[in-house]
Amino acid sequence: MVSTAAERKGAQPMAGIGTAPSLYYDRQHGVHAAKILPGEYFITGEDIVLVTVLGSCVAACIRDPGLGIGGMNHFMLPEAGADSDNLLSAPARYGTYAMEVLINELVKQGARRHALEAKVFGGGNVMRNLTLSNVGTRNAQFVLKFLELERIAVKARDLEKDYARKVYFFPRSGRVRLKMIRGMHNDTILAREREYGQRIRAERVGGEVELF
Repeated sequence: MVSTAAERKGAQPMAGIGTAPSLYYDRQHGVHAAKILPGEYFITGEDIVLVTVLGSCVAACIRDPGLGIGGMNHFMLPEAGADSDNLLSAPARYGTYAMEVLINELVKQGARRHALEAKVFGGGNVMRNLTLSNVGTRNAQFVLKFLELERIAVKARDLEKDYARKVYFFPRSGRVRLKMIRGMHNDTILAREREYGQRIRAERVGGEVELF
């Protein structure tokens, strides 16, 4: 919900679509914000900021720069099978679904498919003590491969490495602010991603999504 502080500032309620329920007023940037948790996405053409914290997960920030419509997702591939490098494998189908939902919803909101560009973040190798094998690297490789196949230009990236990240994405301008997170908050991030990984392994990907 929009905070009373934001209302006192005379700011307009934020507009957008997606699954992110955590909406708040970001005092640091002076704009409304949507917090994107694992498995969520949000799309808007408003002057707001989309915020997420990434360990091994990845976030794709995709926008139409001419129209200022953009969105962010936050996802992780389920545990790998023998054919995990194949975009038709079960883990990759989950990532493909997450990406296609974001792109399709952008187009529905007026973004032009041929004009889309992306900035991608995350895939940190911060889960060494868990059973997921090289999950950060697999997530990073997947999102780059997907965007290459879909001919969506990657304008910026910060992937893999050994730290978590906090990402601020401003869809109207395309601006991104990136904060490295080392050590202090990793337990919370890892616990959240572990729970998310367990949940997606127990779920089936929803109905087929056709990219247009």
